[in-house]
Amino acid sequence: MTSPSAAPSLAERLAGVVEVECVIADMNGIPRGKLINARAYLEGRRVQMAHGVLVQSLTGEYPEPQYYGYDDSDFSLRSIPGQVHVTPWTTEPRALALCEVLEMDGAPSRLSSRSMLQRVVDRYAARGWSPKVATELEFYLFEHNPDVQQPFRPPVGLDGRREIGNQAFAAGATHALQPFFTELKSSMAALGIPCEAVMHEMGLSQYEVNFIHDDPLLIADQTFLFKFMLHEIAIKHGLIAVCMAKPLSKMPGSSMHIHQSVVDVHGQNIFTDPVSQGPTELFSHYIGGLQAGLGDLILLMAPNVNSYQRYCHVYASPNNLCWSQDNRRTGLRVPASEPDARRVENRVPGADANPYMAIAATLAAGLHGIERQLRPDLPAQGDFEVPDDLRLSCTLHRGIRRLRISEVARAFFTPEFVDGYLACKELELESFLDEISPWERRYLSQV
Repeated sequence: MTSPSAAPSLAERLAGVVEVECVIADMNGIPRGKLINARAYLEGRRVQMAHGVLVQSLTGEYPEPQYYGYDDSDFSLRSIPGQVHVTPWTTEPRALALCEVLEMDGAPSRLSSRSMLQRVVDRYAARGWSPKVATELEFYLFEHNPDVQQPFRPPVGLDGRREIGNQAFAAGATHALQPFFTELKSSMAALGIPCEAVMHEMGLSQYEVNFIHDDPLLIADQTFLFKFMLHEIAIKHGLIAVCMAKPLSKMPGSSMHIHQSVVDVHGQNIFTDPVSQGPTELFSHYIGGLQAGLGDLILLMAPNVNSYQRYCHVYASPNNLCWSQDNRRTGLRVPASEPDARRVENRVPGADANPYMAIAATLAAGLHGIERQLRPDLPAQGDFEVPDDLRLSCTLHRGIRRLRISEVARAFFTPEFVDGYLACKELELESFLDEISPWERRYLSQV
């Protein structure tokens, strides 16, 4: 007899479900997948897709086949344990299975962003360490508008009004959109995604959700799934959820801050000396690595043309790799905390970044600093000048060039991924440069 307290089997959880959507993240962090008959899924049917899917650009185009294989052969999708969910926000019962990407021989895909994060985590595990991370994701909510030529507009709330002005951390600000946020938070709980906080951010109809520190792969999975459900639930409520880095001019951009620490096999934070309770040399080296490596990896944290517009509002989005003790004007901030919670916050990534790659880039740069015993510069205080070598790239062109020559990228990620990612970004940049903007027509027509 089955114990009443035993967890239900997968077949029991999927009772009444007709289809299972098997989903992966491509290089951009865009969900790609297949809808599979639930019975076939439970019987273990292998799910396959072509390699080219992983390097598909935002425009739907593909780079040259040399970057994913001239035969464009298949890879397989394997469901991640604990990441098969029945979606509570859909009218008809549907299951969502987050998957990892494997080659047909069972090896991790060398084109998968999740596999790249796993490679970095494995480098820490080889030292007996486990990174712990948490993300803070910002996003805007706008009213539904099919005309992409028109600017986004804040939605009409329950009070019949649109939000005006900036309402950072306004208490009760989410109440005007209460039906949406109620379903969003209940859906997070149903998918096992702990939510530490939800708040109104600095922008017009801009919000932030904070996740709880945990294993990097788990947090990346949760952030990816959250963005997936965020868009679907918003549409259900007649809204558009936008994770663009800079959706509105003269407004703050949306970031994906990443808090990170590292613990040893005993659960001790390696950034804190157990005797003095002060910061360790490893913490210093880690910050030195962030300063030395993240500039070259900026394309993994600011992946789109629009990403670099976010850095124009420098207080909300620092465009530097200076570090500080609790100063939000720096790209690297050490928040005030108890010694056992000592961590560093990377404030550089945008909300448009692939969470797997933004986290992978951060952890790779930190470990690079430890391996090379790098030293950071002095912490920034008050009003400070940014040294030239700590300024971030401000264009997609420059981000592409820096990733191409990055030693850190080649040391931590596969050449197939780096080359494929660069080819994808170059394709998107070429597409962007083929269009003429309203600004150009407005001001340059009489030149």
